[in-house]
Amino acid sequence: MFQLIQNYKTGELELPDVPIPRVSNNAVCIQTQASLISIGTERSLIELGKKSLLGKAKARPDLVKRFIDKAKKEGLLKTFQEAMGRLDAPTPLGYSASGIVREVGNYVHSFSVGDRVACIGAGFATHAEYNTVPEPLCCKVPDNVSFEEAAFGMLGVISLHGIRCADLTFGERVSVIGLGLLGLITAQILKAYGSSVIGYDIDPRKVELARKLGIDFACSSEEEYKTLVDRNTEGYGADAVIITAASDSDAPVRLAVDIVRFRGKIVVVGVADIHPNRNELWYKEAQIIVSRAGGPGSLDPLFEQKGIDYPPGYVRWTEERNLQEFLRLISEGRVDVKSLITHQFPIQQVIEVYNNILNNTGGPYIGVVLKYGANSKETKEEALDRRKSLRPPINRVSNVTLGVLGAGLFGKALLIPALERVSKKEKAKLHTLVTSSGINAYHTAKKHGFETCSTDSKDIFQQKDINAVCILTPHSTHAKLVREALQENKHVFVEKPLCVTQQELEEITETYRTINFQEKPFLMVGYNRRFSPHSRKVKAFLQNRKDPLMIHYRVNAGFVPKTHWVHSEEEGGSRIIGEICHFVDLMIFFNGSYPEKVYAERVSGNDKTIVNDDNVAIILKFKDGSIGSIFYSASGDKAFSRERIEVFCEGKTFCIEDFKKTFLYLGGNKETYRTLNQEIGYEEELTHFFKVIKGEQNPCLNYEEIYYSTLCLFKIKESLQKGTEITL
Repeated sequence: MFQLIQNYKTGELELPDVPIPRVSNNAVCIQTQASLISIGTERSLIELGKKSLLGKAKARPDLVKRFIDKAKKEGLLKTFQEAMGRLDAPTPLGYSASGIVREVGNYVHSFSVGDRVACIGAGFATHAEYNTVPEPLCCKVPDNVSFEEAAFGMLGVISLHGIRCADLTFGERVSVIGLGLLGLITAQILKAYGSSVIGYDIDPRKVELARKLGIDFACSSEEEYKTLVDRNTEGYGADAVIITAASDSDAPVRLAVDIVRFRGKIVVVGVADIHPNRNELWYKEAQIIVSRAGGPGSLDPLFEQKGIDYPPGYVRWTEERNLQEFLRLISEGRVDVKSLITHQFPIQQVIEVYNNILNNTGGPYIGVVLKYGANSKETKEEALDRRKSLRPPINRVSNVTLGVLGAGLFGKALLIPALERVSKKEKAKLHTLVTSSGINAYHTAKKHGFETCSTDSKDIFQQKDINAVCILTPHSTHAKLVREALQENKHVFVEKPLCVTQQELEEITETYRTINFQEKPFLMVGYNRRFSPHSRKVKAFLQNRKDPLMIHYRVNAGFVPKTHWVHSEEEGGSRIIGEICHFVDLMIFFNGSYPEKVYAERVSGNDKTIVNDDNVAIILKFKDGSIGSIFYSASGDKAFSRERIEVFCEGKTFCIEDFKKTFLYLGGNKETYRTLNQEIGYEEELTHFFKVIKGEQNPCLNYEEIYYSTLCLFKIKESLQKGTEITL
């Protein structure tokens, strides 16, 4: 892997190809997707490394003192040799990154392989393709936050801790001196928390950026700034001054003393010479506080490397909890770091980038992000664009006129009678029924009140009066008919599955995303179980949950001979495609998250008296951390219950038995919800379909959910074939 290192003895930068680091028990191995160059900090480190030995001594008198003390105790020669050895050791650069967890240590329980995480810490979250980072220095990244945004984590926690050091209360006015990367983030967080912010920087371009980000007041003239602070604090001075500038002089501190109010606080987050005039400090009784890194836990090996946390009751905001809070602010749109990114480069160009920064060419530089490989997930904007194309405005109609394709046993027994009842309630018109058999079309249409019948699907697609289509044909025909209906701008209800191959899924997706209508038709798959009153009752109790779910779905499916059409890859696509889609969708409905990994095993039978693929155990890992297991068997007795769903979360347990009884275990008590008959949601889903296209309800099933539930089926089959975990 590539990793950026510096030799402190020579100051030279190098990007060698080094082995991937080994994972310790308390750490995770992260495949880096983005890392942030902290220009102020890293520039000073590089410039220090390039100095002579005497120059290094002048720049770091604190280290010289330690050297002298050690030499007195252990001898000059030994201490000098150790110091030269330390200087000669390569030092990794970087301390703020994001990526994907690829391996976890034995004692790590907060993260799983595949999690998107932000990571922080010098020596840990470095500019490298892989980083091994202690568990407390990592945090999961919200779905709507990109890797590039998450890479700002260390700057965010430094800013947050600096603000906390100021010990602010509601309505206070805060001055921020230095509007570089750290200052702009600090100012935005202050704004998010309701403080009035007055910013200062000697660079007018940074002042202009601060104004664009919504900072209340900002300027680049020191005298004007003093007046600005005086005017906007009613002459009292700033309640707190946060110095985020990087300077060798004491000018930032002197300015802070001038503008802070009586008994106000000055917090030094950046770098400045702290030698204020004693009399001025005495007169104002002001405090100067030097903020240390990201908060409690910083540089504490017991916290950072052993994972021994401080109790929240005593230490509310550790550096880990600060990182979580910073990502929340980004996720909710309260802090905008994307606007701070001025440059993005691949890791292979990093040495050239550093040289340009040091030589002040190619700038101005504010947020510089390094990118790694081609494995990163979509950005926030890409995700929003994709979701917009998959959740388009729906072409509402005042009156529904329906055409139905197909009238097999299932259609005639359940769906078409339900359609007849629902259409009367919703004042919808049953226009045309199409089946391959003329007699079947005639008899079924007459029985259920269709205006006409046909054996040609064109009589539905080319009929302008028909604005909605219900597809009840064999599985293998679904994809073609769905695409034709969408292209004719007709709303579509298709009985599951949506399609029988992954190629068909991608073709439908492309059709749905690119059809040239300002308002697109509504596409719905017959996932009826999510519409059952039993499912709705469980969903209501899960609405405000915070923790992941554990879901177990047991299905006593019943034996179907190997020769049955449902097992045909060409016609039925298998029972995994045709039936397990229901169970995956219900899990998505319950946890509101999509599956990201799947692992499946099947029995090793003779595939005759026992059909192997009809007896499978499946584990699904969802993006929100939830886990679902599906135990699907065709080897049981039909007298036993068919479906049982168990949901565990936050000390509660819910159990649905065959959609007749639901047991709710809450606070040590048991409640039971019963329906007279099995309520599996057929009429409810059709009612919802009609109400959505009439504009009376918003869709509770969008195409994104349909896409992931369908894709998951193909990945289950792939896992069975390969015997490995598959990532969606």
